[in-house]
Amino acid sequence: MLLMKPKMVNFKRHFFTRTCGLLLLVSLFRFGLTIASADAVSELAPFSIFDKVDLAQLAKSDVKTAHGPPMRNPRFLAVQSCYVAPGSPAQQMEALRRWNPSKYRELKVFLHSDLPSNPGPANFERLKNAPNNASVRSFVTATQKLSPDLQISKEEAKRFSGATGGTGGGVVPTAVVAFWTDVLIARTKSFVSGGMAAEPPYDHAGPSLRPSDEVNGLLREQDKIRRQFSGLLGATAIGRGAGSLPAELYWELLDVDDHGVVTLGAAYSRSGAGGTYQTADVLYYASGGYYVALTLHQLWPVTVDGKPSTLVWRGDMISSAALGSLHGVERLGSESVMMKNITKAVTLFRRETGGR
Repeated sequence: MLLMKPKMVNFKRHFFTRTCGLLLLVSLFRFGLTIASADAVSELAPFSIFDKVDLAQLAKSDVKTAHGPPMRNPRFLAVQSCYVAPGSPAQQMEALRRWNPSKYRELKVFLHSDLPSNPGPANFERLKNAPNNASVRSFVTATQKLSPDLQISKEEAKRFSGATGGTGGGVVPTAVVAFWTDVLIARTKSFVSGGMAAEPPYDHAGPSLRPSDEVNGLLREQDKIRRQFSGLLGATAIGRGAGSLPAELYWELLDVDDHGVVTLGAAYSRSGAGGTYQTADVLYYASGGYYVALTLHQLWPVTVDGKPSTLVWRGDMISSAALGSLHGVERLGSESVMMKNITKAVTLFRRETGGR
C-alpha cells in the first residue's frame, strides 16, 4: 500500500445510495437489477461518501473514487471507492486472496510473499534478491546508516551489526538482510501473539509512536465506517490484542516516494447475511514512509443485466508524518495522487479478474 508528497501515493493490495419508493423499483427493473441491488444501494449510503450511485451506469464505468471526510489529525488521510465487478462476492473474495501486486511494475511493489504464523529466516530469503534500483539502494543506505527516518525501536537499532560488505551477489548486503529478517520475524510473532497492541514502538529517533494508536485514531475519526465494520474489526488484531479471527499474513518490499520500504500486513475477511462479505487489510508495520495503512472492503451481491455481479465499496486510510506538513494545494495534490493510484490498482485488479 504509499503516500505522502503530491508526486506519490502507492496503494497496492488489497482492496449506495439511499433511495426509496416506486421510482426506485421502476429504475431497478428498467436496468435489470434485482431487489437485492436495492438492499446493497441502501446499505451503502449511511456509512459511505457515495449517496448517489446508479448501479447500471457504475457497472459500465471505471472505479468511482472520492475524498473521504476531513479528519482533525493532519497525519491522516482517507479515500473511498466503489465499483461493480462481474461474478459473486465469493468469487471476488477468491480473486482478492490471489491478488499479487508485484506482478505489475506500475504499482511499485518489488516483492510480495505470504507468511505463516510462525515465520523463520527462510520466509524472508527473497530480500537478498531485491531488484537493483534506486529505491532499494536508498533502503540499503538508510539501514547501514541507521537513518533517523527508519521506523524501528531503540532495541531493534541496537541489534544492527553495522557491517557493509558481503552482498552475496545481490544489491542488499548480508548484514542488511539479516537485520531486517530479524526485525520482521520478531514483529510478525508479536502481532500473532498479541496483536498490534504488542508491537514495539517507533522510537529509534524522536518521540515514541505506536502504529496501534495510529490505526485506532484513523477509525475514531471515521466513525460511520468504524461502526459499519465493528463486528469484523472487533474479531481482529487491528489496533488491539490478538483477536479471534485468523489473519492471512504477508510481507512486502515496495516503493514509497522513491525510497524502499519493507512492510508487514495482515488480511481478514468474514461472510455475512445474503452472500455479503467484509474484509480488512492492515499494513501494521512499515520501515518508513508511513506509519500505518488500512484498507476495508464491503461486498454485496447484485444482478446487472441478468448476470451475477458484486457491488464493491473500498475505504483506504493512511497515517504518515509527511502528511502532517502538507497544507492547501499540496495536501489536495497528495489526495489526488492517492486517488489516482487506488484507481490504477483497482483497474488492474478488475482487468485481471475479467472486469473492465
